[in-house]
Amino acid sequence: MNDADVGKQIQQMVRFIQQEAEEKASEISVAAEEEFNIEKLQLVESEKRKIRQDYERKQKQVDVRRKIEYSMELNAARIKVLQAQEDIVSEMRENTCKTLLRVTKDTNVYRKILKGLIVQSLLRLKEPSVVLRCREADRVHVEPVLEAAKKEYAEKNKVNLPKIIIDGRVYLPPQRINDAGHGPSCWGGVVLASQDGKIVCDNTLDARVDVSFRQKLPEIRKKLYGH
Repeated sequence: MNDADVGKQIQQMVRFIQQEAEEKASEISVAAEEEFNIEKLQLVESEKRKIRQDYERKQKQVDVRRKIEYSMELNAARIKVLQAQEDIVSEMRENTCKTLLRVTKDTNVYRKILKGLIVQSLLRLKEPSVVLRCREADRVHVEPVLEAAKKEYAEKNKVNLPKIIIDGRVYLPPQRINDAGHGPSCWGGVVLASQDGKIVCDNTLDARVDVSFRQKLPEIRKKLYGH
């Protein structure tokens, strides 16, 4: 083999090596680009997932805050409604008490009521001796009906006439003159207690109105506000 043939063979080998190197480089480049694209896609998906999670977290926070605000507004509205209802019921009670003023000014009617309240109190206490308290202004109405009340109680309970002592030191408070007044007040009626003060029967007109309102409150609410 002469020098020319050797040179050709060497050039062929060089071209082969170069071609092989270029193909290998191309494979490496393609593989690197594919790997880059995969990593880039994974990174993009990861960031998207983080963004979605952050959005969902913030959306939940907004939803929770809205629910809390709605609940607070709803409770505030309910409280206002309940307060308005209570104000109406309180006003009704006050108006009822004021109508009793006409009753207490009718001597015959009021004394009949006082007698009934005393008998009822005696039947509840079932004590042989009791202390009676009334408003100072009502003493003139209580004293005339005491004997009749004692007799009626004794007949109903089949016992001896009870002893009733009117407390001349402590009277029930007078009725309030106007709405601006403060402190205790009483629209009338009586309070009876055992001698030792352990058993007390509050039969004032105020207490009777309170009892009636408590008993009738569901019916009153139903008529005023419906279901």
